[in-house]
Amino acid sequence: MFSGIVERTAEVVAIRTDRQNRDFTLRADFCGELKIDQSIAHNGVCLTVVGIEGDTYTVTAMKETLDRSNLGLLRTGDLVNLERSMKPDALLDGHIVQGHVDQTAVCTAKEDADGSWYFTFEYEPQGGGLCTVEKGSVTVNGVSLTVCDSKEASFRVAIIPYTFEHTNFCRIDVGSVVNLEFDIVGKYIARLMGSYLK
Repeated sequence: MFSGIVERTAEVVAIRTDRQNRDFTLRADFCGELKIDQSIAHNGVCLTVVGIEGDTYTVTAMKETLDRSNLGLLRTGDLVNLERSMKPDALLDGHIVQGHVDQTAVCTAKEDADGSWYFTFEYEPQGGGLCTVEKGSVTVNGVSLTVCDSKEASFRVAIIPYTFEHTNFCRIDVGSVVNLEFDIVGKYIARLMGSYLK
């Protein structure tokens, strides 16, 4: 379980393909605090630490994860948003995030808002609660954000300077592919309503 409050970014320093799996090695300053089997969200995708060496650690993504997220597009040198799993006594500063990416979206606009930025993302509507609502929550590359200008297949978010500088939003431009996790509450309501109407 995560909150969508990114702790830091880490650089991808190595990528290794093993059949349909892909191992990603990242350099992070908290490696001394990690342990094998620990869960960390990478651009919003929950992955398990499988190796630690010095100031780097390694995680493995399987084909389903690579197909559904932007992790399959990562290259060495890319920055990845990281969040370690929540502790039971932690404050929920963002919203409830599972670390299970629903699908990807494409950035279609990046606007200067006189010190902040507006980003617009378009995605393929799939139903089943995979949608946004005005002033609702959505996770973009693991960042908990508030939706503005919600439409059937797109939405806009406002990014303050701190978020821009401390996440990989600083590298998102028009055409960039990002990970989306829609609000879990909305997905459950959509499922229950679908069952009720049958």
